[in-house]
Amino acid sequence: MDNLPDLRPEQGESTPRAVAALATDPACDALIPLHAHRRAQLIHAISGVMIVRAAPGSWVVPPGRAVWVPAGIAHEIRTVGTVAMRTVFVEPGTRPGLADECRVLQISPLLRELILRAVALPLDYPLGGREERTMELLLDEIEAAPALSLHVPMPRHAGLARLCGGLVGDPAQPATLEGWAQQLHMNQRTLARLFRRETGMNFGAWCRQARLLLSLPRLAAGASILEVALEHGYDSPSAFAAMFRKTLGMPPSLYIRPQATHFVSSPPPSAGATPVDRQSRIHGVSG
Repeated sequence: MDNLPDLRPEQGESTPRAVAALATDPACDALIPLHAHRRAQLIHAISGVMIVRAAPGSWVVPPGRAVWVPAGIAHEIRTVGTVAMRTVFVEPGTRPGLADECRVLQISPLLRELILRAVALPLDYPLGGREERTMELLLDEIEAAPALSLHVPMPRHAGLARLCGGLVGDPAQPATLEGWAQQLHMNQRTLARLFRRETGMNFGAWCRQARLLLSLPRLAAGASILEVALEHGYDSPSAFAAMFRKTLGMPPSLYIRPQATHFVSSPPPSAGATPVDRQSRIHGVSG
């Protein structure tokens, strides 16, 4: 795959074929600013970590996963480290069963190989043959791919959004329902109800998941498990590893091995949602 042509994203939308795949290797720690596409996209990192932000929230996309972005959804992409990005463009209406909302998908070994094969095909591949059947099977596998809880819903309430943003910017800071209620000048029960109404999650679950998923870019960058655990508000590496395994279905030591030859056979337990890249690193950029 080293000699793939340097294709621009718009070429994935101008092809006459309903499905097209392109390879993009952005610069290390790059920011692809807010934009939208006429076609839906499956954005897969075969290596590295991406953080995708849109109005509904933010998604962390580690190796072995992909983010599905429906047509017309404005989004930005932050790459962490060196990312090899493979994108499948799908013409609206091609498959009614494809999701109409952003989500992170588990990428099976078969789907990964289909994406790599699709990238190698010409944009005007012939119809009626192996190439078209490959693309049809690719769509079948996208439809069947399980969604993962790698999304952090951000509240619209101004005061609550400010506190959530502070935790995103510094996940090691203490965060308690009592402390946040005092800062917002409301009682704890009122805050708990507000938090669930605004995010769909309870306060504790949101904080745990936010901290965990915010740790993925640091792990991808090569930081030690001890260092990452303490930076993200965990008392010990074992507590961090236990939450990591519960959420992602593997220990952090396995996750940080080169490239995802380690696939989870079934989606991990849904714990709710999470993250946004640290605002100190993506200052002033919103979905």
